[in-house]
Amino acid sequence: MKHHFSRRAFLAATGACSGMLALPDIARPVTPRDFVLTAAPARLPLVGPPHPETDVWCYDGQIPGPEIRVRQGDSVRVRVENRLSEPTTVHWHGVRLPNAMDGVPHLTQSPISPGETFTYEFACPDAGTFWYHPHQHSDVQIGRGLYGPLIVERHDPLPIDRDITWVLGDWRLLRDASISNDFGNMHDVSHNGRVGNTVTINGRVREEFAVRAGERLRLRLINAANARIFGLNFEGHRPQIIALDGQPVEPHTVEQVILGPAMRVDVVLDCEREPGRRCRVIDSFYSHLEYRLLDIAYGGEPPLRQSVQSRVPRLADNPVPEPDLTTAQRHLITLEGGMMGMMRGIDMRMMMERRVAWAMNGMASTEHVPEPLLTLKRGSSCVLELSNETAWYHPMHLHGHSFRVLSRNGKPTRYREWQDTVLLEPRERAEIAFVADNPGDWMFHCHILEHQIGGMMATIRVL
Repeated sequence: MKHHFSRRAFLAATGACSGMLALPDIARPVTPRDFVLTAAPARLPLVGPPHPETDVWCYDGQIPGPEIRVRQGDSVRVRVENRLSEPTTVHWHGVRLPNAMDGVPHLTQSPISPGETFTYEFACPDAGTFWYHPHQHSDVQIGRGLYGPLIVERHDPLPIDRDITWVLGDWRLLRDASISNDFGNMHDVSHNGRVGNTVTINGRVREEFAVRAGERLRLRLINAANARIFGLNFEGHRPQIIALDGQPVEPHTVEQVILGPAMRVDVVLDCEREPGRRCRVIDSFYSHLEYRLLDIAYGGEPPLRQSVQSRVPRLADNPVPEPDLTTAQRHLITLEGGMMGMMRGIDMRMMMERRVAWAMNGMASTEHVPEPLLTLKRGSSCVLELSNETAWYHPMHLHGHSFRVLSRNGKPTRYREWQDTVLLEPRERAEIAFVADNPGDWMFHCHILEHQIGGMMATIRVL
């Protein structure tokens, strides 16, 4: 954790202040919704004056990339143009789509070479908050700014006043506001990943977020950081979680909203403070390293409404198949390695030579390879017991499916939440369950991207 600083630490350091999945029973559009994304270098003011702009990689000249917003059941067609100096892909994180559209290089597609294009086409069966990012050289490409939100709206929208998306980014910047080029160093790979010194919301260091007293917000939080885990406390407010990783959950109030890398949390935020009030949003996940993310700033106008907000209704479930736990196959997947950990068959010399620090069940993959860790029969139910035998957190992401989180350390979860990325604490065990209904070779990996490139990456085959 030596690289974690407050949001103002940067300023202080510089001396300045194949077929479609089944869709719900709704009308489908006759033709897909068309979009174009161009991946290219740009210069953007991440920190703001008096600091210079930062050389980044991004989509359509902005960070985050354009918000793609469609309705549940829509088909989308996205033409991706690569104007980078290296190959790239786009992965549609959390979307249950055909394998050929998943954006994993050398597994589901050939990388998009510089100057070339690739068109992704898929339907959106689930309403919720998703995002897109490269899976080619992902620690560098995401770390330089290539990511954006994908929002799939319901046909029966939640009664709110505003629908807001915050894409949380994390940067390791030097004194001149440039991005440090120490990507993939073995300290980051074998420890906590690339945690930066500057945090942005929607591509900028923010001082405040303006609200009006009495309004109700739907706040869609997306963690696009390589490695930083966020634990947000909304001073003077009671955020109610309504969805995790795009999937509805029983509304419940929390003191701290926790997002591991790649995770999404949708909260309803009732602005119940008086006009003119300022309340801090604090990121206090890491012990003794808390910092103020921004202020919630109430305007001076009269409250939009006087009465306390009504109970938040539960969102209708998405059409995710329910696993049959009585017939489910069960598999143990052990996460191992990292500093202060053990990894079967790999000694320190081999770790440094091969740049491998992590493994699952003794298998360490540093490239997207088709050799499967597991092979599952299509349509079968599966329970994976994930055992984190390391001293570090791991947000484990399964492509092409959503899963129920059944238990943690042997205790049933309270909400049996659907997710596609589950955050495991050090030495924690969790059970997840899903129906293997989407055929193909699917990545299963840690979304701390330095852990992924250091070996914690595997393939689950569905036949």
